[in-house]
Amino acid sequence: MSETQKTIAVLLRLASDPRPPARLSTEGARVRSRGIRHIPNPSDLTALEEALALAESLKASVVVFGFGDKRLDDLLRLGLSLGANRAVRLGGEGMERGDAVANARLLARALLIINPIIFITGDLMVDRGDIPVPALAAAMRGLPTVSRALSISIKSDSVEILRKSGSGGRQRVRTSLPCTLLVAVEAREVSYPPLDAIMASLKAEVELWGLPELGLPEQTIGKGGSYLEAGRFVTPRPDPIRITTPDANLPTFQRIISLLSGGIAPREGKIHQGSTDDAVNGLMRLFASVGLLPEVNS
Repeated sequence: MSETQKTIAVLLRLASDPRPPARLSTEGARVRSRGIRHIPNPSDLTALEEALALAESLKASVVVFGFGDKRLDDLLRLGLSLGANRAVRLGGEGMERGDAVANARLLARALLIINPIIFITGDLMVDRGDIPVPALAAAMRGLPTVSRALSISIKSDSVEILRKSGSGGRQRVRTSLPCTLLVAVEAREVSYPPLDAIMASLKAEVELWGLPELGLPEQTIGKGGSYLEAGRFVTPRPDPIRITTPDANLPTFQRIISLLSGGIAPREGKIHQGSTDDAVNGLMRLFASVGLLPEVNS
């Protein structure tokens, strides 16, 4: 990998605060909001912290970018105050009201121009859950993608990632560079920027890239490039709290306490230490045990 082209690109996004109060009204496909507060997406800030840590070991610069209106500038300047070297906002006429496919095309073009060694962002939006846009953009650029990353370390020309897997487990994977990493919000604690960095970021330049800078035809992005028609009404989705159903034989007050306590008892994660063949044979035995396959021998 060339020493002169090492850049880490971090996608930062604003999310609607899922906490009330909020009042929404709709006119056609447009949603007008009153009282909705927009906040930095938490897992994106975690991804920025990971990017800054990786930049030290890679001796790379960090570019924070996103697409939206001028409200995004404050978030990008926050990225600069935390240690990013450059801020870019994709915005302007023709980019609004795109669906996941149109926005992924826009994001993929920005990645082509920035040409990062690592593209990193959060794995979930706090108000909408899983958003396919970063993974779609990575697929358009031919970048391998690892989701739900908890810790990241550089190994020569590859990256080793500890990621969350199903049922509270953990999985260690390795991918080549360049790549895309989607970071879980609990991966790293987000730091506060120092006051002098905040004051300096207020005067920092946020580059604006419109259609001329991106070189994209207007009909391929925004509403014109969308595959799906915009919905009529969208509301912020708070994170659900999963609870177990109380035992019906318990006294009433104990069932109420059980419901109020909420949550599912945490389970210890396990890292599979065997070979790939061991994992495949184990899965085959599991499928056979529930009747999905005929019995197989070890």
